Amino acid sequence: MNTLKLMIATTAAAFASLASPAFAQGEQVIKVPGFADFLAVDGDTVWTTNRGRVERWSHTRKLAEVPLGHPCGAMSVAAGSLWVADCGAGTVNRIDIATGKLVASIYTGIANPKGELNVAVGAGSVWVANNPNGQIARIDPATNTVTAHVTVDPGTWYLSFGLGQLWAVSADKQSLQRIDPQTNTVTGTVALGKVPGFLVAGEGAVWVQEQGDGTLARIDPATVTVTGRVKVGANLKWGDIDTGAGKVWLRTTDDQVFAVIDAATMTIDARVGKAAGSGALRFTPDGVWTTAHDEHTLTWWPRAMLDAALPR
Repeated sequence: MNTLKLMIATTAAAFASLASPAFAQGEQVIKVPGFADFLAVDGDTVWTTNRGRVERWSHTRKLAEVPLGHPCGAMSVAAGSLWVADCGAGTVNRIDIATGKLVASIYTGIANPKGELNVAVGAGSVWVANNPNGQIARIDPATNTVTAHVTVDPGTWYLSFGLGQLWAVSADKQSLQRIDPQTNTVTGTVALGKVPGFLVAGEGAVWVQEQGDGTLARIDPATVTVTGRVKVGANLKWGDIDTGAGKVWLRTTDDQVFAVIDAATMTIDARVGKAAGSGALRFTPDGVWTTAHDEHTLTWWPRAMLDAALPR
């Protein structure tokens, strides 16, 4: 089992020095053969992509496995279903979470077949970047059909729905775009730092990994302007991001498994775990799930364990 390493950081420059307090309840590390990567929370369980399949896991064991050609990117749960892209087939696939059965494969095209992308849900729809030239497909879960396309910057494939809007990052143009789901149009754009990647809309702002700069950018959703940055490390390739409980939870590749940033003060509250290479992260009210695909692990970090290290 990995040793938890936590540090209360008072400045972003303190990232190189980690402390190791003891906790009564440690993280739960589950060995997952293959290449467990992206995550989607489903109640007390979690789905992960793997080679040739998606899997559903509890805290102790695998509960379901659904074959899929090349599952890729971050997934979402909505309308009683898991929505996951297939980079080989160019489809968004709907899996019934009650039965574990594939019920629909919707051809959309995939903007980034290398797999760094999001299937997002919001405004009663499922969204995926489907063309590298700059297009997002909108899917209606009632009919399992594409009902609209949104024109965006070329190289857009990172998406997040939150704060009433769809948000999209273009890696090529280094931009964040706000999209109105009522009109399917871009209503605001802001320039980002080097190699922008995964993002999340929550805790009153939009948060974007600037992977090449090693920074986390905060964007005001009303004005679509950058209102702050925090330096997390030398880089943030490739990792993942989520929000909850007043924090930003940032999966990293170097220095630690993930960092915890206070959304109000933009300070790093904790650095958790020994660096385990790339993987994904999802927050829940009871704790945090992470994967480390090169170590073939899925890890549960209980909330009580994390709260013990956070400022009060």
